[in-house]
Amino acid sequence: MDILYLLVPLSVVLVFIVLGIFWWALQSGQFDNVEREGERVLRSD
Repeated sequence: MDILYLLVPLSVVLVFIVLGIFWWALQSGQFDNVEREGERVLRSD
């Protein structure tokens, strides 16, 4: 039962880190045009 005092705050911190990384990726334009990269692989230039 004592391990919950460590695991619960650690999991909350981990969730905030993941949400922060996802927010950063959204703000930096990582998901602006995901179809373009898929089409670029199929076309031979």
